[in-house]
Amino acid sequence: MVFHAISHNMKLAAIHLYKHGLVDFLDILEVCDMSSCTFYQILKLWQETGDVMKPLDKNKWGWPCLLDCEDIEYLVQLICQKPNYFLNELLHLLQTNHFVSIHFSVIHQELEHAGMSHKKLKSIAIERNEELQAEFIAHMAQ
Repeated sequence: MVFHAISHNMKLAAIHLYKHGLVDFLDILEVCDMSSCTFYQILKLWQETGDVMKPLDKNKWGWPCLLDCEDIEYLVQLICQKPNYFLNELLHLLQTNHFVSIHFSVIHQELEHAGMSHKKLKSIAIERNEELQAEFIAHMAQ
């Protein structure tokens, strides 16, 4: 037998047929196209965990997240307040206010992932007219 993936349902069916004695053991192996060694490994896993698949350890998948949601929201707020921040300025603000030490390329990636494109930054900068803000503040102060 050559290595091939055996579906979750096929493994469950083989275990149930074996446990209830509905089909001969060798027939189960032939129909499911698995070796006796594979079957006994699946049976052992079933007896230990109650499932025929190994539980996935999600902590081992991918790179660890360096920024949490609060940090990303903070960066987005900073960009919305002042869109002409440089990445090193954002890095410094993140280090001093959130105590997170990362590389500026991570900030760039997270801002892109959050949907902050060059076009969006440009539109925020255009909307942020400091002269109009000063006029509004002066008008409201009267």
